[in-house]
Amino acid sequence: MACKNPKSLSLLCLCVIFFSVSACKTIPKAPDVFLPSARHAPLDTGATLYLFADVKEARSIIELLPIEELKNRQTAQLLDRTDFVAAALFPDESGRRLQLAAWGNYPSSQAGLVFSFDRNWQSRRSSSSQSYWYSPPGRLSVAMTSKQAFMLSLLIDTPTEPFAAAPGIEIPEGYADFRQSAPLSCWMENPGSIISGMMSQAGVPFSFNVQKLFVNIFILEDNQYEAVFRLRFENNSFARGFAALLGMASGFIQDNNLAKLFLANPPVQRGTDVDIKTASLSGEEMSLLLQMISLY
Repeated sequence: MACKNPKSLSLLCLCVIFFSVSACKTIPKAPDVFLPSARHAPLDTGATLYLFADVKEARSIIELLPIEELKNRQTAQLLDRTDFVAAALFPDESGRRLQLAAWGNYPSSQAGLVFSFDRNWQSRRSSSSQSYWYSPPGRLSVAMTSKQAFMLSLLIDTPTEPFAAAPGIEIPEGYADFRQSAPLSCWMENPGSIISGMMSQAGVPFSFNVQKLFVNIFILEDNQYEAVFRLRFENNSFARGFAALLGMASGFIQDNNLAKLFLANPPVQRGTDVDIKTASLSGEEMSLLLQMISLY
């Protein structure tokens, strides 16, 4: 329906221009972490898990992730416009839950208008004068330009900017090469507890200190999935010992799910790293794996 009031139309146009231009000026440009040369990701330190995904390729995997914020309608609409996303999951004691940095094509001016007329959202500025929107009921911070979006889900009632403190989290050595061609990939900081828990559940003693865990998720035919783990140890000797222990574990592991994860293919040692490729996994089995990784 045509607008009958030229002054109202002019005011609306000015609002759209204002929100679009001001957002572009006040939101920091994040590094393109989907490039192999990226050394940092625009996510804060202190998370237990860092995740990267080509959204269009990995959408079916993303839908299996046990992350409530990815299930709501607003986030689904955001993902529809997203090409690549980087995410961080934090421990409860941090007061944070989920941080997102996304790259795509977004209606930043429309979002600004929606936020400005919704009493559940407040316009805020960070200590470095960066603009963002904060929802007290949702404990959610959001900022958006036409090409980038940032989101932070909180467990506390304190408004917090969604941007990472510069320069962001350092991407581990070798991770960029590892995750190439994987629709979805993640790394875990200090994953010893999850590995120890899995091995203890299988009845296999485990005391090696795993420094980092990389995981690639691939989509196979017929709604099947496959994961590749890379466990990083302090030195070659520890990596060799773990590979040998895993090779002997076939006589102990009776749990079919754990066998599919660890014993379907022989472990491959690469210096201080040990690579393990799972068997073909159903959607339900992949969902359980992602739950173990995300909620440890």
